[in-house]
Amino acid sequence: MDPTGAGGMTWKDFFDAFDLFKDPIYCAAAAGFVLGFLGVYVLLRRMVFVSAAVTQSAGLGVALAFYSAIHLGFAFDPIYGAIGLSLITTTLLLADPQPRLGITRESVLGLAFALSGGAAVVVGAKIAQEANQISAILFGTAVLVRAEDLRAVLIVGALVTVIHFWAFRGLAFATFDPGAARVQRLPVTALSAVILLSIGLMVGVSARALGALPVFAFSTLPATAALLVSRRRMRLTFLLAALGGAVAGVGGYLLAFFKELPVGASQTVVAALLVPVALGARGMISLFRLGLRARA
Repeated sequence: MDPTGAGGMTWKDFFDAFDLFKDPIYCAAAAGFVLGFLGVYVLLRRMVFVSAAVTQSAGLGVALAFYSAIHLGFAFDPIYGAIGLSLITTTLLLADPQPRLGITRESVLGLAFALSGGAAVVVGAKIAQEANQISAILFGTAVLVRAEDLRAVLIVGALVTVIHFWAFRGLAFATFDPGAARVQRLPVTALSAVILLSIGLMVGVSARALGALPVFAFSTLPATAALLVSRRRMRLTFLLAALGGAVAGVGGYLLAFFKELPVGASQTVVAALLVPVALGARGMISLFRLGLRARA
């Protein structure tokens, strides 16, 4: 960032136009916070591919909404397309097709990811007048966020946060030790469904507002960084992941503004940089502990 204004945007430019940029910043912070929190479940349950498939489905849902309005004469808000396709994919993933069809869940994930990603590009090619919108959906290149998209992210994010704070112990127990949770007569299947549906809803509204690429990054990379620093203290891990997601969302937007870069790609890069920062922090913590032991 160049605070002197030589050869680029300045902080004065940013604050002068803050009314224009506040909605995407608030949206990125909220989406990053909630998706970062949910990302801990994504990683510990080994559901990274689930997040990728649901994110691609959300992008396809938005593209289909534009296609329907242009070619079929049936218009509906693209955010409903994103949520609808996300929840359909999530519902399919909740089922276990192997006993009946002989298809593994990994095969369903691969099909959903490849089909959704390819179909989004194909549908996008048929709606040239919305090419910029489709690019924003897939890669997060949009600079501005619609007020209705911000409201959707805030409402769904608040709902998901309240549910997960209220049921945190049960959800965490069912995730980290499902066998013991069943012994304690916890509804492990229902709790797993809550996690998956939370991911589907949050990914759906966030992908419409920010794009599929940064949404996938928010749901995996901040949690990766948090687990590197604090794997044993799970409450701290969830908090660090949520804060890391918010930092990636806001920091990526600021990077894009000052360096005149694509927003979604910048947010993804900042989210990725959290991982080497966490590695460095873990190394420093280890050295500090070794020093304490040597003195003792």
